[in-house]
Amino acid sequence: MAKVRKVFICQNCGASSSKWVGKCQSCSEWNTYVEEVVERPSAKEVPAWVDTDSSPKRSAVRQITQLEEIHEQRNSCPDGEFNRVLGGGIVPGSLVLIGGEPGIGKSTLLLQMALRTSDTVLYVSGEESAQQLRMRAGRIGIQNEECYILPTTDIGEIFKRVKEVKPDIVVVDSIQTLYSKVLDSAPGSISQIRECAGQLLRFAKESDTPVFLIGHITKDGQIAGPKVLEHMVDTVLQFEGDRHHSYRILRAVKNRFGSASELGIYEMQSDGLREVENPSEVLISQNEKGLSGISITAALEGARPLLLETQALVSTAVYGTPQRNANGYDLRRLNMLLAVLEKRCGFQLGSQDVFVNVAGGLKVDDPGIDLGIAVAILSSYENTALPPKDIYIGEIGLSGEIRSVNRLEQRIAEAAKLGYQRVIAAKSGLEKIDIKGIQLHGVDTIGQVYTALFNE
Repeated sequence: MAKVRKVFICQNCGASSSKWVGKCQSCSEWNTYVEEVVERPSAKEVPAWVDTDSSPKRSAVRQITQLEEIHEQRNSCPDGEFNRVLGGGIVPGSLVLIGGEPGIGKSTLLLQMALRTSDTVLYVSGEESAQQLRMRAGRIGIQNEECYILPTTDIGEIFKRVKEVKPDIVVVDSIQTLYSKVLDSAPGSISQIRECAGQLLRFAKESDTPVFLIGHITKDGQIAGPKVLEHMVDTVLQFEGDRHHSYRILRAVKNRFGSASELGIYEMQSDGLREVENPSEVLISQNEKGLSGISITAALEGARPLLLETQALVSTAVYGTPQRNANGYDLRRLNMLLAVLEKRCGFQLGSQDVFVNVAGGLKVDDPGIDLGIAVAILSSYENTALPPKDIYIGEIGLSGEIRSVNRLEQRIAEAAKLGYQRVIAAKSGLEKIDIKGIQLHGVDTIGQVYTALFNE
Protein backbone atom coordinates (compact mmCIF):
# COMPACT_ATOMS: atom_id res chain seq x y z
CA MET A 1 0.00 0.00 0.00
CA ALA A 2 1.23 3.47 -0.81
CA LYS A 3 1.70 5.75 2.15
CA VAL A 4 -0.62 8.76 2.23
CA ARG A 5 0.31 11.84 4.16
CA LYS A 6 -0.91 15.40 4.37
CA VAL A 7 1.40 18.39 4.24
CA PHE A 8 0.90 22.15 4.19
CA ILE A 9 2.50 23.86 1.18
CA CYS A 10 3.10 27.58 0.69
CA GLN A 11 1.31 28.71 -2.49
CA ASN A 12 3.85 31.49 -2.99
CA CYS A 13 7.25 29.81 -2.77
CA GLY A 14 6.48 26.08 -2.49
CA ALA A 15 7.89 25.51 1.00
CA SER A 16 6.26 22.67 2.96
CA SER A 17 5.46 22.17 6.60
CA SER A 18 3.96 19.34 8.63
CA LYS A 19 1.54 21.78 10.28
CA TRP A 20 -0.16 25.00 9.35
CA VAL A 21 1.75 28.21 10.05
CA GLY A 22 0.57 31.77 9.58
CA LYS A 23 3.81 33.22 8.24
CA CYS A 24 6.02 31.36 5.79
CA GLN A 25 9.59 31.05 7.04
CA SER A 26 10.96 31.06 3.47
CA CYS A 27 9.22 33.98 1.74
CA SER A 28 7.75 35.80 4.80
CA GLU A 29 4.25 35.87 3.26
CA TRP A 30 1.17 35.51 5.49
CA ASN A 31 -1.69 33.00 5.13
CA THR A 32 -0.26 31.19 2.11
CA TYR A 33 -0.14 27.62 3.50
CA VAL A 34 -2.73 25.22 2.08
CA GLU A 35 -3.23 21.59 3.08
CA GLU A 36 -2.53 19.05 0.32
CA VAL A 37 -2.60 15.27 0.23
CA VAL A 38 0.62 13.71 -1.05
CA GLU A 39 0.71 10.07 -2.08
CA ARG A 40 4.12 8.48 -2.27
CA PRO A 41 4.47 6.08 -5.25
CA SER A 42 6.03 2.67 -4.97
CA ALA A 43 9.80 2.60 -5.39
CA LYS A 44 9.44 -0.03 -8.13
CA GLU A 45 7.49 2.30 -10.41
CA VAL A 46 9.43 3.57 -13.42
CA PRO A 47 8.47 6.32 -15.87
CA ALA A 48 6.80 5.28 -19.10
CA TRP A 49 9.65 6.52 -21.29
CA VAL A 50 12.29 4.34 -19.57
CA ASP A 51 13.28 1.13 -21.36
CA THR A 52 13.27 -1.49 -18.62
CA ASP A 53 15.11 -4.02 -20.80
CA SER A 54 18.31 -1.99 -20.87
CA SER A 55 20.48 -1.57 -17.82
CA PRO A 56 20.54 1.90 -16.30
CA LYS A 57 23.57 4.11 -16.70
CA ARG A 58 25.72 4.39 -13.64
CA SER A 59 27.23 7.66 -12.55
CA ALA A 60 30.98 7.74 -12.13
CA VAL A 61 33.22 10.25 -10.39
CA ARG A 62 35.93 11.65 -12.69
CA GLN A 63 38.29 14.56 -12.66
CA ILE A 64 37.22 17.51 -14.75
CA THR A 65 40.41 17.31 -16.83
CA GLN A 66 39.52 13.74 -17.81
CA LEU A 67 36.22 14.80 -19.34
CA GLU A 68 36.15 15.25 -23.07
CA GLU A 69 35.42 18.80 -24.16
CA ILE A 70 32.60 18.80 -26.68
CA HIS A 71 30.50 21.56 -28.19
CA GLU A 72 26.77 21.37 -27.80
CA GLN A 73 24.85 20.39 -30.89
CA ARG A 74 21.99 22.63 -31.93
CA ASN A 75 19.07 21.92 -34.20
CA SER A 76 18.14 24.99 -36.21
CA CYS A 77 14.45 25.76 -36.69
CA PRO A 78 13.05 27.79 -39.61
CA ASP A 79 12.34 30.78 -37.33
CA GLY A 80 15.47 32.94 -37.33
CA GLU A 81 14.31 35.18 -34.47
CA PHE A 82 13.56 32.11 -32.34
CA ASN A 83 17.03 30.73 -33.05
CA ARG A 84 18.59 34.05 -32.07
CA VAL A 85 16.85 34.20 -28.69
CA LEU A 86 17.66 30.54 -27.92
CA GLY A 87 21.35 31.23 -28.60
CA GLY A 88 21.68 29.70 -32.07
CA GLY A 89 19.15 26.88 -32.14
CA ILE A 90 17.43 24.19 -30.09
CA VAL A 91 19.76 22.21 -27.81
CA PRO A 92 18.87 18.49 -27.44
CA GLY A 93 17.62 17.70 -23.96
CA SER A 94 16.87 21.32 -23.09
CA LEU A 95 13.82 22.44 -21.13
CA VAL A 96 12.47 25.84 -22.28
CA LEU A 97 9.76 27.82 -20.47
CA ILE A 98 7.83 30.56 -22.30
CA GLY A 99 5.65 33.00 -20.37
CA GLY A 100 3.52 35.96 -21.38
CA GLU A 101 0.19 37.77 -21.08
CA PRO A 102 -3.02 35.95 -22.05
CA GLY A 103 -3.66 36.22 -25.78
CA ILE A 104 -0.20 37.56 -26.59
CA GLY A 105 0.60 34.67 -28.96
CA LYS A 106 2.54 32.03 -26.98
CA SER A 107 0.56 29.11 -28.40
CA THR A 108 0.72 30.58 -31.90
CA LEU A 109 4.50 30.91 -31.68
CA LEU A 110 5.10 27.29 -30.67
CA LEU A 111 2.44 25.84 -32.96
CA GLN A 112 4.00 27.78 -35.84
CA MET A 113 7.39 26.35 -34.92
CA ALA A 114 5.92 22.83 -34.79
CA LEU A 115 4.23 23.19 -38.18
CA ARG A 116 7.28 24.58 -39.98
CA THR A 117 10.07 22.39 -38.64
CA SER A 118 11.11 19.15 -40.28
CA ASP A 119 11.25 17.21 -36.98
CA THR A 120 8.57 15.04 -35.43
CA VAL A 121 6.68 17.14 -32.86
CA LEU A 122 4.22 16.09 -30.17
CA TYR A 123 2.04 19.08 -29.25
CA VAL A 124 0.29 18.49 -25.92
CA SER A 125 -2.65 20.81 -25.33
CA GLY A 126 -4.34 21.01 -21.97
CA GLU A 127 -6.27 24.19 -22.77
CA GLU A 128 -7.53 23.82 -26.34
CA SER A 129 -9.25 20.98 -28.16
CA ALA A 130 -7.80 19.27 -31.20
CA GLN A 131 -10.32 21.03 -33.47
CA GLN A 132 -9.31 24.44 -32.17
CA LEU A 133 -5.66 23.69 -32.91
CA ARG A 134 -6.59 22.41 -36.37
CA MET A 135 -8.38 25.68 -37.17
CA ARG A 136 -5.36 27.70 -36.07
CA ALA A 137 -3.01 25.42 -38.00
CA GLY A 138 -5.11 26.03 -41.11
CA ARG A 139 -4.54 29.78 -40.80
CA ILE A 140 -0.81 29.39 -40.18
CA GLY A 141 -0.24 26.83 -42.91
CA ILE A 142 0.70 23.17 -42.37
CA GLN A 143 4.19 22.41 -43.70
CA ASN A 144 5.04 19.54 -41.35
CA GLU A 145 2.76 16.51 -41.45
CA GLU A 146 4.74 14.90 -38.59
CA CYS A 147 3.06 17.14 -36.03
CA TYR A 148 0.91 15.14 -33.60
CA ILE A 149 -1.73 16.70 -31.35
CA LEU A 150 -2.49 15.23 -27.91
CA PRO A 151 -5.29 16.96 -25.92
CA THR A 152 -4.72 15.73 -22.37
CA THR A 153 -3.68 16.99 -18.94
CA ASP A 154 -2.47 13.67 -17.48
CA ILE A 155 1.34 13.57 -17.27
CA GLY A 156 1.28 9.78 -17.30
CA GLU A 157 -0.73 9.72 -20.53
CA ILE A 158 1.78 12.08 -22.10
CA PHE A 159 4.68 9.73 -21.45
CA LYS A 160 2.74 6.76 -22.82
CA ARG A 161 2.15 8.61 -26.11
CA VAL A 162 5.76 9.76 -26.16
CA LYS A 163 6.88 6.13 -26.19
CA GLU A 164 4.55 5.45 -29.14
CA VAL A 165 5.33 8.51 -31.28
CA LYS A 166 9.03 8.94 -30.32
CA PRO A 167 8.99 12.69 -31.07
CA ASP A 168 12.03 14.88 -31.64
CA ILE A 169 10.38 17.84 -29.86
CA VAL A 170 7.65 17.97 -27.18
CA VAL A 171 5.51 21.08 -26.63
CA VAL A 172 3.31 21.35 -23.51
CA ASP A 173 0.56 23.98 -23.41
CA SER A 174 0.52 24.69 -20.54
CA ILE A 175 2.41 23.46 -17.48
CA GLN A 176 -0.32 24.84 -15.16
CA THR A 177 -2.92 22.45 -16.62
CA LEU A 178 -0.96 19.21 -16.05
CA TYR A 179 -1.49 16.92 -13.11
CA SER A 180 0.14 13.78 -11.79
CA LYS A 181 -1.78 10.95 -10.13
CA VAL A 182 1.03 10.74 -7.60
CA LEU A 183 -0.43 13.84 -5.93
CA ASP A 184 -3.98 14.43 -4.81
CA SER A 185 -3.89 18.22 -5.24
CA ALA A 186 -5.61 20.13 -8.03
CA PRO A 187 -3.87 21.05 -11.32
CA GLY A 188 -2.09 24.39 -11.12
CA SER A 189 -1.16 24.02 -7.47
CA ILE A 190 2.42 24.45 -6.34
CA SER A 191 3.01 20.76 -5.74
CA GLN A 192 1.51 19.69 -9.11
CA ILE A 193 3.55 22.23 -11.09
CA ARG A 194 6.73 21.19 -9.32
CA GLU A 195 6.08 17.46 -9.74
CA CYS A 196 5.09 17.64 -13.43
CA ALA A 197 7.98 19.95 -14.28
CA GLY A 198 10.36 17.60 -12.48
CA GLN A 199 9.16 14.60 -14.49
CA LEU A 200 9.45 16.53 -17.76
CA LEU A 201 12.94 17.63 -16.78
CA ARG A 202 14.05 14.04 -16.13
CA PHE A 203 12.51 12.96 -19.42
CA ALA A 204 14.29 15.70 -21.37
CA LYS A 205 17.70 14.96 -19.87
CA GLU A 206 17.48 11.16 -20.10
CA SER A 207 16.08 11.03 -23.64
CA ASP A 208 17.84 14.13 -25.13
CA THR A 209 14.45 15.39 -26.28
CA PRO A 210 13.91 19.17 -26.11
CA VAL A 211 10.73 20.14 -24.24
CA PHE A 212 8.96 23.50 -24.53
CA LEU A 213 6.62 24.57 -21.72
CA ILE A 214 4.09 27.38 -21.90
CA GLY A 215 3.54 29.06 -18.53
CA HIS A 216 0.90 31.43 -17.22
CA ILE A 217 1.85 34.67 -15.53
CA THR A 218 0.38 36.45 -12.53
CA LYS A 219 -1.05 39.96 -12.44
CA ASP A 220 2.41 41.18 -11.37
CA GLY A 221 3.94 39.83 -14.59
CA GLN A 222 5.75 36.92 -12.91
CA ILE A 223 5.46 33.33 -14.15
CA ALA A 224 2.82 31.56 -12.07
CA GLY A 225 3.94 28.76 -9.81
CA PRO A 226 6.94 28.28 -7.53
CA LYS A 227 10.14 30.14 -8.27
CA VAL A 228 11.88 26.77 -8.40
CA LEU A 229 10.17 26.25 -11.78
CA GLU A 230 12.37 28.94 -13.34
CA HIS A 231 15.44 27.43 -11.65
CA MET A 232 14.70 23.95 -12.99
CA VAL A 233 14.42 24.88 -16.67
CA ASP A 234 17.37 25.68 -18.91
CA THR A 235 15.85 28.71 -20.65
CA VAL A 236 13.17 31.19 -19.64
CA LEU A 237 11.64 33.30 -22.44
CA GLN A 238 9.24 36.19 -21.99
CA PHE A 239 6.78 37.02 -24.77
CA GLU A 240 5.91 40.71 -24.43
CA GLY A 241 3.84 43.30 -26.24
CA ASP A 242 0.47 44.97 -26.28
CA ARG A 243 -2.25 42.66 -27.56
CA HIS A 244 -3.90 45.68 -29.19
CA HIS A 245 -0.78 46.33 -31.30
CA SER A 246 0.75 44.08 -33.91
CA TYR A 247 4.36 43.87 -32.71
CA ARG A 248 5.56 41.26 -30.22
CA ILE A 249 8.93 40.88 -28.48
CA LEU A 250 10.46 37.55 -27.45
CA ARG A 251 13.05 38.21 -24.75
CA ALA A 252 15.44 35.77 -23.05
CA VAL A 253 15.35 36.13 -19.25
CA LYS A 254 17.55 33.10 -18.52
CA ASN A 255 19.58 30.98 -20.93
CA ARG A 256 22.11 28.32 -19.99
CA PHE A 257 23.11 27.82 -23.62
CA GLY A 258 23.53 31.41 -24.80
CA SER A 259 23.17 35.08 -24.04
CA ALA A 260 20.31 36.18 -21.80
CA SER A 261 20.15 39.64 -23.39
CA GLU A 262 18.91 38.68 -26.86
CA LEU A 263 15.47 39.50 -28.18
CA GLY A 264 13.40 38.69 -31.24
CA ILE A 265 10.73 40.90 -32.78
CA TYR A 266 7.59 39.60 -34.49
CA GLU A 267 4.56 41.10 -36.16
CA MET A 268 1.23 39.43 -35.49
CA GLN A 269 -0.69 38.84 -38.70
CA SER A 270 -3.78 36.85 -39.67
CA ASP A 271 -1.62 33.91 -40.81
CA GLY A 272 0.65 33.81 -37.76
CA LEU A 273 3.74 35.63 -36.56
CA ARG A 274 6.06 37.26 -39.09
CA GLU A 275 9.74 37.79 -38.29
CA VAL A 276 10.91 41.40 -38.31
CA GLU A 277 14.41 41.19 -39.75
CA ASN A 278 15.24 44.91 -39.54
CA PRO A 279 13.43 46.28 -36.48
CA SER A 280 15.10 49.71 -36.68
CA GLU A 281 13.08 50.61 -39.76
CA VAL A 282 9.88 49.50 -38.06
CA LEU A 283 10.44 51.26 -34.73
CA ILE A 284 11.22 54.66 -36.26
CA SER A 285 8.52 56.83 -37.80
CA GLN A 286 9.30 59.43 -40.44
CA ASN A 287 9.14 62.76 -38.57
CA GLU A 288 8.78 64.87 -41.69
CA LYS A 289 6.56 67.50 -40.06
CA GLY A 290 9.27 68.56 -37.61
CA LEU A 291 7.46 67.85 -34.34
CA SER A 292 9.13 68.71 -31.05
CA GLY A 293 9.87 66.17 -28.34
CA ILE A 294 11.06 63.41 -30.69
CA SER A 295 14.64 62.12 -30.85
CA ILE A 296 16.39 59.06 -32.24
CA THR A 297 18.77 56.97 -30.15
CA ALA A 298 20.50 53.59 -30.40
CA ALA A 299 20.12 50.77 -27.87
CA LEU A 300 21.93 47.46 -27.75
CA GLU A 301 19.96 44.27 -27.14
CA GLY A 302 22.34 41.34 -27.06
CA ALA A 303 24.37 41.43 -30.26
CA ARG A 304 21.82 43.55 -32.14
CA PRO A 305 21.81 47.37 -32.24
CA LEU A 306 18.34 48.92 -32.43
CA LEU A 307 17.50 52.47 -33.41
CA LEU A 308 14.62 53.71 -31.28
CA GLU A 309 12.35 56.71 -31.36
CA THR A 310 12.05 58.34 -27.93
CA GLN A 311 9.18 60.74 -27.33
CA ALA A 312 8.73 63.28 -24.55
CA LEU A 313 6.01 65.73 -23.60
CA VAL A 314 6.63 68.58 -21.12
CA SER A 315 3.66 70.69 -20.10
CA THR A 316 2.68 72.92 -17.20
CA ALA A 317 1.32 70.97 -14.25
CA VAL A 318 -2.38 71.53 -13.67
CA TYR A 319 -2.41 69.96 -10.21
CA GLY A 320 -0.15 70.71 -7.30
CA THR A 321 2.12 67.70 -7.75
CA PRO A 322 3.70 67.34 -11.23
CA GLN A 323 3.16 64.01 -12.96
CA ARG A 324 6.02 61.75 -14.05
CA ASN A 325 5.17 58.88 -16.37
CA ALA A 326 7.39 56.62 -18.49
CA ASN A 327 6.48 53.82 -20.93
CA GLY A 328 9.33 51.52 -21.87
CA TYR A 329 11.83 53.42 -19.68
CA ASP A 330 12.70 53.18 -16.00
CA LEU A 331 10.70 55.78 -14.08
CA ARG A 332 13.37 56.11 -11.40
CA ARG A 333 16.01 56.83 -14.03
CA LEU A 334 13.71 59.43 -15.57
CA ASN A 335 13.47 61.19 -12.20
CA MET A 336 17.27 61.16 -12.02
CA LEU A 337 17.58 62.73 -15.49
CA LEU A 338 15.09 65.46 -14.55
CA ALA A 339 17.07 66.21 -11.40
CA VAL A 340 20.30 66.48 -13.42
CA LEU A 341 18.69 68.82 -15.98
CA GLU A 342 17.36 71.04 -13.20
CA LYS A 343 20.49 71.07 -11.03
CA ARG A 344 23.25 71.15 -13.67
CA CYS A 345 21.52 73.06 -16.48
CA GLY A 346 19.06 75.29 -14.64
CA PHE A 347 15.83 74.10 -16.28
CA GLN A 348 12.79 74.63 -14.07
CA LEU A 349 11.13 71.24 -14.47
CA GLY A 350 9.80 71.00 -10.93
CA SER A 351 6.49 72.56 -11.98
CA GLN A 352 6.17 70.63 -15.26
CA ASP A 353 4.43 67.38 -16.12
CA VAL A 354 6.86 65.09 -17.96
CA PHE A 355 5.76 62.08 -20.02
CA VAL A 356 8.27 59.81 -21.79
CA ASN A 357 7.56 57.01 -24.23
CA VAL A 358 9.73 54.56 -26.19
CA ALA A 359 7.90 54.02 -29.48
CA GLY A 360 7.04 50.51 -30.58
CA GLY A 361 6.21 49.09 -27.14
CA LEU A 362 9.81 48.16 -26.30
CA LYS A 363 11.04 48.09 -22.72
CA VAL A 364 14.66 49.28 -22.73
CA ASP A 365 17.08 49.31 -19.80
CA ASP A 366 20.20 50.25 -21.77
CA PRO A 367 21.78 53.40 -20.19
CA GLY A 368 22.98 54.39 -23.66
CA ILE A 369 19.57 55.93 -24.43
CA ASP A 370 19.83 58.48 -21.59
CA LEU A 371 21.00 61.21 -23.95
CA GLY A 372 18.17 60.54 -26.38
CA ILE A 373 15.60 60.79 -23.56
CA ALA A 374 17.14 64.01 -22.20
CA VAL A 375 17.29 65.64 -25.65
CA ALA A 376 13.64 64.76 -26.31
CA ILE A 377 12.69 66.39 -22.99
CA LEU A 378 14.65 69.54 -23.86
CA SER A 379 13.07 69.64 -27.32
CA SER A 380 9.57 69.51 -25.84
CA TYR A 381 10.50 72.04 -23.16
CA GLU A 382 11.75 74.51 -25.79
CA ASN A 383 8.99 73.50 -28.24
CA THR A 384 11.65 73.22 -30.95
CA ALA A 385 12.05 70.29 -33.32
CA LEU A 386 15.38 68.50 -33.51
CA PRO A 387 17.33 68.00 -36.76
CA PRO A 388 15.74 64.99 -38.48
CA LYS A 389 19.03 63.27 -39.37
CA ASP A 390 20.64 63.43 -35.91
CA ILE A 391 21.05 60.54 -33.49
CA TYR A 392 21.96 60.78 -29.80
CA ILE A 393 23.91 58.08 -27.93
CA GLY A 394 25.31 58.33 -24.41
CA GLU A 395 24.85 57.75 -20.70
CA ILE A 396 24.29 60.74 -18.41
CA GLY A 397 25.97 60.85 -15.01
CA LEU A 398 24.81 62.66 -11.89
CA SER A 399 27.19 65.55 -12.53
CA GLY A 400 25.74 66.07 -16.00
CA GLU A 401 28.64 64.48 -17.88
CA ILE A 402 28.09 62.41 -21.01
CA ARG A 403 29.67 58.97 -20.67
CA SER A 404 30.57 56.62 -23.49
CA VAL A 405 28.72 53.32 -23.95
CA ASN A 406 29.90 49.90 -25.03
CA ARG A 407 30.01 48.89 -28.70
CA LEU A 408 29.50 52.48 -29.82
CA GLU A 409 30.93 51.81 -33.28
CA GLN A 410 28.33 49.13 -33.97
CA ARG A 411 25.52 51.50 -33.01
CA ILE A 412 26.89 54.24 -35.25
CA ALA A 413 27.23 51.79 -38.15
CA GLU A 414 23.54 50.92 -37.79
CA ALA A 415 22.67 54.64 -37.88
CA ALA A 416 24.79 55.17 -41.01
CA LYS A 417 23.10 52.22 -42.71
CA LEU A 418 19.69 53.86 -42.22
CA GLY A 419 20.81 57.22 -43.62
CA TYR A 420 21.53 59.31 -40.53
CA GLN A 421 24.09 62.06 -41.02
CA ARG A 422 25.26 63.15 -37.55
CA VAL A 423 25.88 61.35 -34.26
CA ILE A 424 26.10 63.25 -30.97
CA ALA A 425 27.86 61.15 -28.34
CA ALA A 426 30.55 61.27 -25.65
CA LYS A 427 33.78 62.74 -26.97
CA SER A 428 35.88 60.08 -25.26
CA GLY A 429 34.25 57.27 -27.24
CA LEU A 430 34.54 58.84 -30.71
CA GLU A 431 38.33 59.14 -30.91
CA LYS A 432 39.04 55.92 -32.84
CA ILE A 433 35.80 55.67 -34.81
CA ASP A 434 35.82 56.52 -38.50
CA ILE A 435 32.70 55.63 -40.48
CA LYS A 436 32.13 57.12 -43.92
CA GLY A 437 28.98 59.09 -44.58
CA ILE A 438 28.27 60.21 -41.02
CA GLN A 439 29.52 63.18 -38.98
CA LEU A 440 30.66 62.58 -35.41
CA HIS A 441 30.06 65.35 -32.86
CA GLY A 442 31.65 64.78 -29.43
CA VAL A 443 30.34 66.40 -26.24
CA ASP A 444 31.35 66.27 -22.58
CA THR A 445 28.31 67.60 -20.70
CA ILE A 446 24.58 67.92 -21.20
CA GLY A 447 25.07 71.71 -21.29
CA GLN A 448 27.19 71.37 -24.42
CA VAL A 449 24.45 69.31 -26.03
CA TYR A 450 21.90 72.04 -25.32
CA THR A 451 24.20 74.71 -26.76
CA ALA A 452 24.86 72.66 -29.91
CA LEU A 453 21.17 72.07 -30.57
CA PHE A 454 19.33 75.22 -29.47
CA ASN A 455 21.87 78.06 -29.29
CA GLU A 456 23.71 77.66 -32.59
